[in-house]
Amino acid sequence: MFHPLRVAAVEQLTDDSVAVTFDVPAELHETFRHTPGQHLALRRIVDGEEIRRTYSICAPSSPAGTAPVLRVGIRLVDGGEFSTYALKELAVGDVVEAMAPMGRFLLPPRPGYFAAIVGGSGVTPVLSMAATLLATEPKARFCLIRSDRTAASTMFLDETADLKDRWPDRFQLVTVLSREEQQAGLPSGRLDRARLTALLPALLAVGDVDGWFLCGPFGLVQGAEQSLRELGVDRGRIHQEIFHVDDGSAPSPARAAAPAHASLTATLDGRSGSWPVQEGETLLETVLRSRADAPYACKGGVCGTCRAFLVSGEVRMDRNYALEPEETEAGYVLACQSHPATAEVELDFDR
Repeated sequence: MFHPLRVAAVEQLTDDSVAVTFDVPAELHETFRHTPGQHLALRRIVDGEEIRRTYSICAPSSPAGTAPVLRVGIRLVDGGEFSTYALKELAVGDVVEAMAPMGRFLLPPRPGYFAAIVGGSGVTPVLSMAATLLATEPKARFCLIRSDRTAASTMFLDETADLKDRWPDRFQLVTVLSREEQQAGLPSGRLDRARLTALLPALLAVGDVDGWFLCGPFGLVQGAEQSLRELGVDRGRIHQEIFHVDDGSAPSPARAAAPAHASLTATLDGRSGSWPVQEGETLLETVLRSRADAPYACKGGVCGTCRAFLVSGEVRMDRNYALEPEETEAGYVLACQSHPATAEVELDFDR
């Protein structure tokens, strides 16, 4: 369900990114109270066409009984309809429709030692994680390793510097620029698997970290995960969220051929229905032909908005950059990437 929210502020972060803050009406305070790491699905209608995009919340979470601070970071994407609108047209007082915060790339505050490896706008959800954790849990520490092209292109530069100033003993910040030399710190260059494998043990005690959070482009996240696994980190301590999969580093999806006369039964908001699956379409597309309220945002297997439980039957997923291995093992699939592999399939979006 989408709710209209009024824009309270639009802040220019870099030449190609902004932070947008929304006013949250009192009756929606609990609806929009978020857990650090969650994102918002935003919607606008242009010439009768619906455009949806997801953006991570960068503000710390707010305690119960207070007004939630709802602020997202948006970076311009070439040809991106929503990001172009956000950077060039969106103004204070405009109204944007938003779904309640969602996502499972989460760090609820708790004691421990945590670290993140991020690239570009991947810092956005991690900023919320680190700020909330350090402010609410005195026995927690956080290390942020971030990769950006240049200093001028670095989002939330002041915010991360503020965290370092406020908690110098509990927050470690490591910045690597891929296209610009720094006066101090690490040499320039990309944070690939080989470099991270050599670098991480020199920066921190890898085995002491209770949770690793990887966020950004597919290539960086994949390389960071491989590096951590080589360094002996258990898979259960690694959490990831992909922001971009169109840079040529990710495998191209292959559409699976559906069985002839396949049918889908789906439960959504307590109501069930059954429909034939047309040739070549995903299960999300099947549902959307009859249920416009089916949850989705990116349709690229990245955001996880369309997650559903596979009640019966089998499916083939083209891509999966949103579900953790334990989720797929438990029976969850991404409807936007799923095609029927059996004549009958049943999904439950409510579980």
